[in-house]
Amino acid sequence: MTFSLGIVGAGQFSGQFAKLFLAHPGVGEVHVTDLLPERAEQLAAAEGLTGTFPSYEAMLESEAIDAVAIFTQRWTHGPLVLQGLNAGKHVYSAVPMAITREEIAAIIDAVRATGLTYMMGETSQYNPATVHARNQIADGAFGRLFYAEGDYVHDMDLGFYEAYQYSGGENWKETASYPPLLYPTHSVGGVLGAWQTHAVSVSAIGVKDDRGDGVFDEDVSQFGNDFSNATALFEVAGGGSFRTNEFRRVGYPSHIRESRFRFFGTDASMEQLATVAFWQDKKGVKDISELLEPKPTMSPDDPSLQHIAPDLRAAFTSGSAPVHDRARLPREFDNLHNGHEGSHHFLVDDFVTAVNTRTLPSVNAWVAARYTLPGIVAHDSARQGGARLEIPDFGDAPEA
Repeated sequence: MTFSLGIVGAGQFSGQFAKLFLAHPGVGEVHVTDLLPERAEQLAAAEGLTGTFPSYEAMLESEAIDAVAIFTQRWTHGPLVLQGLNAGKHVYSAVPMAITREEIAAIIDAVRATGLTYMMGETSQYNPATVHARNQIADGAFGRLFYAEGDYVHDMDLGFYEAYQYSGGENWKETASYPPLLYPTHSVGGVLGAWQTHAVSVSAIGVKDDRGDGVFDEDVSQFGNDFSNATALFEVAGGGSFRTNEFRRVGYPSHIRESRFRFFGTDASMEQLATVAFWQDKKGVKDISELLEPKPTMSPDDPSLQHIAPDLRAAFTSGSAPVHDRARLPREFDNLHNGHEGSHHFLVDDFVTAVNTRTLPSVNAWVAARYTLPGIVAHDSARQGGARLEIPDFGDAPEA
């Protein structure tokens, strides 16, 4: 059983996923569309895709397309997802799910009403640290988990200027100021992807930028934002808390590891830094760095990555880590590139399997809301000087 897929947005990220969707035995034809038609044509030619569409609307009108995969700029996802669901298409969306509570609610309503598959492609769901913590929590190894930390620490100087210039054109500074807490799913999702709970309240602090180059300038920003760094402390259901950091001006080697996690329980704890990771209990410390270290599957100098800033290429070259269970993946993926610490293969397979079996994917609409909405509320808290705000919850996904 296969379905046809339309890729929306032919930028730096979508090309890496186009290869995987095309190779998956559960997918048939793969098409692409982009606001810049020449980019769609280039991607189709480079990856051997079936063809292109002149617009997203034309793609949605076509009976030849069963599902869409959205890889557009991060603040555009909510409306595009709704268009896709309302047109009768299954939807895979890059992160974040949306940027307002209203958009999130509308997506959940549309998924419930249509019965279609929606999945948010959160890479931290399969971050090796999250996978290991999830396994250990399931085994009860932490005891009672009561605190966790998740960082997404990626300095703008390490490839983000080039990425925003590529996607934003001559007005790129207006969108490069995107608020860090509105892109929360790597840090929040990495924590909640292991800890089966959800955030109920938050207090956050934002740090105003002082670079003075027109990025994170509220007078220039499309979002009226001048925060380049932010920290949020969340209360979780059932007792406990977790803290996240979203840093865009930071002296840290994000090209080595941009997402890091820590978990603390009554019996054991786990901590990850840029190059090392440890499991700790009351008896001692065990180095688990090798277990969580992905093995590169391609060179950062590969010609297919020439249009990507060098500091961003590590995100597209990392393979699987020993902690990953690859037995469930199609053998067609065995010799294909991977990325974002081994997550790409699993994300594609999650979506394809969910569509073809009509089951809920791992990061379905209800899970995606729990990974996304906390950051939206946290940004409001930071703008209010750290006020503690309640986080609405849309509940658990309905039983299949």
